[in-house]
Order: sequence, then structure tokens, then C-alpha cells
Amino acid sequence: MLKFFFLSFILFIIGSLGLFLLRKHAIMLLISLELLILAVNINFVISSIYLDDLLGLIYSLINLTSAASESAIGLGLLIILYRIKGSISLDLIILLKS
Repeated sequence: MLKFFFLSFILFIIGSLGLFLLRKHAIMLLISLELLILAVNINFVISSIYLDDLLGLIYSLINLTSAASESAIGLGLLIILYRIKGSISLDLIILLKS
């Protein structure tokens, strides 16, 4: 059980580093956010199995569903940004106000 929590911790650290270090790349930012959500879901599933309770599994499924819809909306916004500006660099998002 401890190795799964360690795996979750490593995924969370990689996702956090990705969020803080790769702020200019929009797709890498979405991938890092998905890694963070995956790490949290692994914690829910392992805790649910260890405590013999189904609530962690149900919450994990709800969380994965909302994460999938979030990434679909984010990718849709990136496609619109690419069609408007010709690039998906996050530095250009400030220019959308004008």
C-alpha cells in the first residue's frame, strides 16, 4: 500500500513542477493539471480499498469525469485561441482583451 502512496506522491510532485516550470506551454500545463488530478484519484482509490469503503471509488469516478470535461473545454479554448492568434502561447492570452 505504501508503494502506491509513494507513486501518487511522485505523480503529484511531477505535476506541481510542471505547473510551476512550464507556464508558457498551454498543452503541458493541461497535462500537468491532469497528473495532479490523477495523483489525488490514486490516493482516493487506495484509501478506499484500505478502509473497505466505496465512497472513495465513487468520488474518484466523479472527479475523473469532471477532469475529462475540464480538459475537453480547455482543449476547445486552445483551438479557438489558435484560430484567432495563430499560436497557443500563453503569453498571447493577454492580447485577447483587445
